[in-house]
Amino acid sequence: MLANFIGLLGIGVLVVASAAAAQASKPMKSDFVLTQEFIYSEAPFPSAHASTIVEPRPGLLLAAWFGGTNEGNDDVEIWSSRKQPGQPWSQPSRLTETPDIPVWNPVLFQDGDRTWLFYKVGPSPREWVGAWRTSDDGGETWSDAAYLPAGLLGPIRAKPIRLSNGSWLAGTSVEAGYRWDSPADAPYRIWTCWAERSSDKGKNWTRHGPIALPSEAFGVIQPTLWETSTGEVRMFMRSTERVGRIVSSTSKDGGRTWSPAEPTGLPNPNAGIDAAKLRDGRLVLIYNHTVQGRDVIHLAVSLDDGDTWTEPHVLEEGQGEFSYPAVIQSEDGLIHVTYTWRRTHIRHTVLDHSRLPG
Repeated sequence: MLANFIGLLGIGVLVVASAAAAQASKPMKSDFVLTQEFIYSEAPFPSAHASTIVEPRPGLLLAAWFGGTNEGNDDVEIWSSRKQPGQPWSQPSRLTETPDIPVWNPVLFQDGDRTWLFYKVGPSPREWVGAWRTSDDGGETWSDAAYLPAGLLGPIRAKPIRLSNGSWLAGTSVEAGYRWDSPADAPYRIWTCWAERSSDKGKNWTRHGPIALPSEAFGVIQPTLWETSTGEVRMFMRSTERVGRIVSSTSKDGGRTWSPAEPTGLPNPNAGIDAAKLRDGRLVLIYNHTVQGRDVIHLAVSLDDGDTWTEPHVLEEGQGEFSYPAVIQSEDGLIHVTYTWRRTHIRHTVLDHSRLPG
């Protein structure tokens, strides 16, 4: 009885604290921002991070993230919520049950009527394995969990893309060679990106790369991908503070081989990014346009497949963290963005594509 009271008291404190904190943040009401809301106001977990979003069928949205007492704790599970047209988001529903080990970085991907959920299971990003489930009813029910062979991880944080020839291409990465207490300047710290490719709708995968910065081994992870108007595939990557820039690579053969990675002119504070190619050919990038900190999250638009970008536009800024975005364009043309809000909530922002800069 006392435990239940303390639990309810903790939730109440969390809600009050979140409400007070919300007043200190500054969601931007640009003319292209239609709505900004939290996917949930109360939840059975105090911490949330690494959201993903998909449209299983026209008008239906499905979001997922990991939540628990803190990132990396054993009680962290994957949670999801659905939004029917004209309705609020549903209460969070748990999609995994791994009480003895944490889960990480859910990634939703839609292929026809089937929704894929990719995620990671393991004590840390240096030891995790790739897992997946599927749903054929828009996220109401799911298949049993299945696991990828060791050495294949699936999409590591950002959504896969479907190439013009029908193949799937997923950006992935490996973090290796260190522990929590390893020296920050240790030469054996390694971050490297890869691409995983499937030509049979996820039954089999091949791995291609590595995609790395020649000048910095502790360099890049968590790629986001798009196919250009000329049929090339471009990859933007998160980088460490040693690099401080979003990093780029290009494939001219559908993701099988890649150019050496090169820093772009866009800053990166060691934070996740995501891009979406719109149906009109424009490219939308959601990222933190800073070299340090995640207290402001931005949008930029490219008209030339990522060669140049508009000035960054602030989506939200304030105390705390706004990070790890996911972005899609829905069937009606609207752009949906989700991101971590201070590690306590997931923010959902809807943008009018016709009013975007550029």
